[in-house]
Amino acid sequence: MNSVHHRTTTVDGHEIFYREAGPAGAPTIVLLHGYPTSSFMFRELIPLLAGDYHVIAPDHLGFGRSAAPGVAEFDYTFDALAELTDGLLDQLGLSRYALYVQDYGAPIGWRLALKHPERISAVVTQNGNGYEDGFVESFWTDVWAYAANPGPETEPAVRAALSHDAIRWQYVHGVPDPSVVSPDTWEHDFALVSREGNDEVQLALFRDYPNNRPLYPLLHEFLRTNDVPVLAVWGRNDEIFGPDGARAFARDAEDAEVHLIDGGHFLLESHLYVVAGYLRGFLGRVLG
Repeated sequence: MNSVHHRTTTVDGHEIFYREAGPAGAPTIVLLHGYPTSSFMFRELIPLLAGDYHVIAPDHLGFGRSAAPGVAEFDYTFDALAELTDGLLDQLGLSRYALYVQDYGAPIGWRLALKHPERISAVVTQNGNGYEDGFVESFWTDVWAYAANPGPETEPAVRAALSHDAIRWQYVHGVPDPSVVSPDTWEHDFALVSREGNDEVQLALFRDYPNNRPLYPLLHEFLRTNDVPVLAVWGRNDEIFGPDGARAFARDAEDAEVHLIDGGHFLLESHLYVVAGYLRGFLGRVLG
């Protein structure tokens, strides 16, 4: 079994935590987590990849074990989080890597791809949206309303997403047998989101989320012109990013591989070995 190393470094004055495993000379895959979790979501996937790949999984600023400065100290936007991730990868000397993105990791990953298209060897998206097709209206209506007009009338609906029940829902909704999902997942995330001041961090990112949508046409052009292999492996019962978001990648990425699995938003918690099987097969074909 390959050891997983738990490291912290400083990027632009901020402490960034990341997990690292696998041989340094092997092809690199960068795992970018979503809301409201951290690299903790990859804790069981990393050892399954580390025999053949160099794996890096950072915690975004404000999440997990990375620093979480308040909103008065740091302007939380997806642009800013992507810049920190880019700085980390530069510090680690990574000039070529595959991306595995989920949820918030997707818009961060898309920014990396658009800034450094020559560095991206492959894209794996697991319930990580890149198309308008993927937005499930029942979930996103409140986010769009809050971002367009932040205030006491719109904030309560999105603040509810920080609750224990809402975070648990993200993990178990759409999972045929919810008993296979460890309660440690949502308890871990809820504890971190509940830290003093972290609610304002998350609200700032909700307000910024619409700024990801103008990137989508640029992403589609990137996929059409750079011949980057794409794997979309998706929980088809996700009611945040629906399965149309997975199918859409086939419009622009030639020979995109799309798999819809009978699971939800956090697919690794219920279908780890299914996802890992598709992922290892895909990476073996495209990275060697």
